[in-house]
Amino acid sequence: MLNQDITGNSESINRYKERISNFSKEFELGLFIYLIRKSLAWIILFFVVAAALAFLYLRYTQPVYEAYSKLQIRNSNTASKVLQVENINENQEDVAEAIELLRSKNFMKKVVSKLPLDVSYFAEGTFMTNEHYTSTPYTVEFRTKTPLAYGTRFYINVSSPTAGEVSYQRGSQTVTKKYTADEWTPLPDADIKIHINNYNEINAHQNSVKKNSFFFVINNKDKLASQLLGALSVSVLNDAAKTVQITSKDHNALKTSDLVNTMAQEFIIYDIERKGESSKRVLEFIDDQLDNVYEQLRDAETSIQEYKKANHITKDDNFVVMNASRLTTLENEILELELQEKVIKQVEKEVTESNKIDSYDIISMVSGSGYEPVISKQLDLLQQLLDEREEMLINAPPGSEPVKLLDGKIETQKKIVLGSVRSIRDKINIKKTSLQKKAKEFEFDKLSTLPEDEVEYARLQRLYAINEKFYTLLLEKKTEYSISEAGNVSLHEILEKSLPPTSPVSPSKKLVVISAFMVALFVSFGLVLVRYILHNDINSLNEITKMTNASISVLGIVPRYKKEIPVSQLLVDKNPKSLIAEAFRSIRTNLQFISNEPGSKLMAVTSTISGEGKTFVAINLAGIIAYSDKKVIILDLDMRKPKIHLGFNVPNLKGMSTLLIGKDQVEDCIQHSSLENLHFITAGPIPPNPSELIISKKMDEILAHLKTQYDVIVIDNPPVGLVTDGINIIQKADYPIYIFRAEYSKRNFIQNVDRLFNENGIKRLSIVLNGVDVQRKAYGYNYGYGYGYGYGYGYGYGYYDDLKKDDDRSVVKKIFTN
Repeated sequence: MLNQDITGNSESINRYKERISNFSKEFELGLFIYLIRKSLAWIILFFVVAAALAFLYLRYTQPVYEAYSKLQIRNSNTASKVLQVENINENQEDVAEAIELLRSKNFMKKVVSKLPLDVSYFAEGTFMTNEHYTSTPYTVEFRTKTPLAYGTRFYINVSSPTAGEVSYQRGSQTVTKKYTADEWTPLPDADIKIHINNYNEINAHQNSVKKNSFFFVINNKDKLASQLLGALSVSVLNDAAKTVQITSKDHNALKTSDLVNTMAQEFIIYDIERKGESSKRVLEFIDDQLDNVYEQLRDAETSIQEYKKANHITKDDNFVVMNASRLTTLENEILELELQEKVIKQVEKEVTESNKIDSYDIISMVSGSGYEPVISKQLDLLQQLLDEREEMLINAPPGSEPVKLLDGKIETQKKIVLGSVRSIRDKINIKKTSLQKKAKEFEFDKLSTLPEDEVEYARLQRLYAINEKFYTLLLEKKTEYSISEAGNVSLHEILEKSLPPTSPVSPSKKLVVISAFMVALFVSFGLVLVRYILHNDINSLNEITKMTNASISVLGIVPRYKKEIPVSQLLVDKNPKSLIAEAFRSIRTNLQFISNEPGSKLMAVTSTISGEGKTFVAINLAGIIAYSDKKVIILDLDMRKPKIHLGFNVPNLKGMSTLLIGKDQVEDCIQHSSLENLHFITAGPIPPNPSELIISKKMDEILAHLKTQYDVIVIDNPPVGLVTDGINIIQKADYPIYIFRAEYSKRNFIQNVDRLFNENGIKRLSIVLNGVDVQRKAYGYNYGYGYGYGYGYGYGYGYYDDLKKDDDRSVVKKIFTN
């Protein structure tokens, strides 16, 4: 038995695997539709649950609003173009740099300071918390005492227009304090002053059914900037047109709109301020140099005048002036190099000593020199690393490994910049030394032969010329940078300002509804698909004939009886015109195709397991045969689990077991039913060896004796799927009948029928499908003997009589037409 169970389970598993692998070839649309209808209650439940969840999600999920503004990034100095002067800010800022600035935490802190976000006001509901941005019925002033005041929820309970109570959680303790409106209220972590703007609105919310609670939060600008950056997106719309879109999301529509508009406006203001700061620093440097050179120029002019008076010089000697001019040219070049050297030293100082490097200021210092491209490239890389560090500090602490790694890169880049600056400085020194050497040689060769007074006069002239030219050069540079500064009007343009969004982007009603529908559909399909794959019940005769290759005869079906079956289980005598009676008549008629020879007939009824209705079929088939004026007797050979005595509601004191051991006589055990020609013998007391009794010679003697008295002997055999007691009788039977029950018997039970037919040689074996719901029209099959059977369950059960409608008659006529 254990091996049979293992084999059966293995065959079932293999059948499932085969069904899965051959799904596309063996797909039964009718069965699939039937399973859909059978699962309709579950499917409806899935869709109802999905709809309810979608409704609850949309109802109680806080909406998210999205706002955006558009900027066009342009850098141009009108004054510098008109006057054709150098603009130190030209082409220093492109779209990428603008995006990095907009994404930086420092810039966001500037934006936050422009918005009314020092204190955030909220109304706490049962499921959602709404922020009252610029529409709060009360306002709060504060003076923080400890950092604990930031980010803490201060709940406010307004009892009157001038008084109330404020409370907050401080660690594990709750701090509660009475307050008076428009007066400072001291708390452990902050002093607050509450102004009531609309008492009626507060009172209406506090006394409503939901009883919303009001609370406010004092914001830390650093943390608030980090939070807002998390919901911020800056993207390039058109690289060629240099257009940028600033997008922000928030639970408050007006707040997110104000944020993106303020960012766009603040970007333009910040750009102007930054450019003006760069020009200002350059001008300060030039002014310092002008003061020094002016003093030197005045001193030189005074010295010339005094020398001319002292030596009575009225005009200059051409030869002296010519040589002095040549020497002046060399010294002018030396002065240019000295100016460059001062600038390079200032750059070196900025990089070395300053903790925060402004690449724009440094580049403005070296603007116009031949070394600007080299330093500018190195400073751009350094600026990118510094901006990247600012971004990283939003989410990572200063001592974290990523920040440390980036700090190392910044120090390395600083060293590279300093290396470049020092290399430039060394080159300048070499060139300056060379020019100084040439000047000394020229002075020695050309001027040493002149008289001493002429040499001194030439020297004074040369010094004056140098200072004059240097002073003029500085004035020109100052003029250029002043004009450039005057033209620093930002040409960044706000192409589109944001309006407060009217509908949220999340949750999307359409998307949620579609998603809920798709989930319900997917789960429903999955349920039906699993049921289809795991489906192993017999539901129609077509399945039986298909799996047996139509090699076994089919007698017919027995419709399901919806009402409670009486204890006797004999239904055909209650109303001969009932649907079940017609079904058994059809089976009785089909028996003649199995054997129509004259003489007494032996009918053996069996099944695979208990509960498939073999006793019910045996009793009612015997009863319908008895209606045809034939004497019929039923023998209960299912001695392990006898039921015939229950079917006829009689005691089971004697019967087949006592007959087979010779304790009683046949005539003493025969009992009469309510039908005149229907008799029966019960199983009798349960014996310990029913198999041996059934195959004994006594059994053959009893059957031979009964054949002399009855036209048909109906034997209720034990289930052959559990025991083999009844196989011997089935082999001897003229009408061996195998019972299956729709939606109860498994498909692998058909293997038992194949085994009896092929291995045991029971060629007359025929099948009856019990418990079929013939009313359902899920799908149907037309097959052997001309029957049309409905798959599944459903045709009206109970009795069929002359009062039925014509359409009911047509259905019955169709089912039982031969």
